[in-house]
Amino acid sequence: MGSEQIAPTAPTDRRSRSQQTAPPGAAQWLADRIGAAGELLTGRPVSLYAASVLRVGYGLLYLVFLLREFPHRDEIWGPGSPWTPSLARQLFDQTGWNSILTLSDSRAYFELCYVMALVTSALFALGWRTRVMSILFAVVVTSFHARAIFMTDGGDNLLLLMAIYLVLTACGRRWSLDARRDRLKTARAGNAPQPVRSRSAQQLRDARITLTTVLHNCGMFVIAAQVIFLYGSTGLYKVQGASWGSGTALHYVLNLELFQPWPALSHLVDEHTILIAIAGYMTVLLQVAFPFVLFGRLKYPVLAMLLSMHIGIAVLLGLPLFSGAMIVADAVFLPDRFYTFLPHLFRRAAQRTGVWRSTPGRAAGPGSVPWQGRPGVLSSTHRATPAVAVRKDTTPAAGLASDQN
Repeated sequence: MGSEQIAPTAPTDRRSRSQQTAPPGAAQWLADRIGAAGELLTGRPVSLYAASVLRVGYGLLYLVFLLREFPHRDEIWGPGSPWTPSLARQLFDQTGWNSILTLSDSRAYFELCYVMALVTSALFALGWRTRVMSILFAVVVTSFHARAIFMTDGGDNLLLLMAIYLVLTACGRRWSLDARRDRLKTARAGNAPQPVRSRSAQQLRDARITLTTVLHNCGMFVIAAQVIFLYGSTGLYKVQGASWGSGTALHYVLNLELFQPWPALSHLVDEHTILIAIAGYMTVLLQVAFPFVLFGRLKYPVLAMLLSMHIGIAVLLGLPLFSGAMIVADAVFLPDRFYTFLPHLFRRAAQRTGVWRSTPGRAAGPGSVPWQGRPGVLSSTHRATPAVAVRKDTTPAAGLASDQN
């Protein structure tokens, strides 16, 4: 009877073993993709150089904007504005916005807030205590935007969104005073033994590093998605317009007095009818195609053409804040290896022109690349990476040794 009970179950066991040794199917492929996505999200912070470019770009852009409007600050944001603080507070009751500028109607308080906004923008661009300054910068941009929401050209809408998104990112780990301070601290420490942490303290530190990495990666993803959605929706909206389809949209825009900072230049450009029509069609084509060219090398010429388009908008239509915000936003799609290559390219160009002379006794080579690894792990030595390794590395801006901004 024992053999009769065992015999029927033997084929079932063989089938189960064969299923276990079978090639992975769709479920295994999906599990592998989810695991890879989780590793990408939590393994290391991505696009650290791009985040730093966004920080420097938007900090300087808003600083220049505030300095440019300094003579008109009272008419736009101050107590003497036609859009009075009481009207702004009435609008806030309906929209839920808020602003530190409406906490008091005193002129001295307004001047203090303006000076603090200038200082905050400068320190944010320099990357000093970036984590705190990113929050203060978001508060400043939100407050000034909400205070005069009907008196700006609309370019600060994107800048407002980016200021909020940058709070989530580790935008001070490259090209900042914080990064310089961390390098000096590491150099002074040298080979000194690291302090021994308890297991709970080490786990808490690892959890904080992982949380910071996840927030940074999510913030960069949201920034990229925002720009993609902006270009795609704008292009699809223009396709529906008859003037863009006929190639006459830019002709009408160039003849609007509101967008003529230099009327003579606008009329001169408007005389080239065929070029104006081609520029209109290319604008729609670039914006619609933008989401589909981001994963290949075609994105580089597209980004270059978008750069020229935004420069034209700034010069011909008098929208420098909008154009600057879009140009800085496009920098998020350039890989970190592009930014690490820029200093070498600049050094080569300077050496050829005779402006830069190499230091005697220093070997000319590809230079050093930031150490690659998981965040929070310190490297014992910093060696020069061979040229082959630099070419093979697709993400030179891996995690920073220090977990601080």
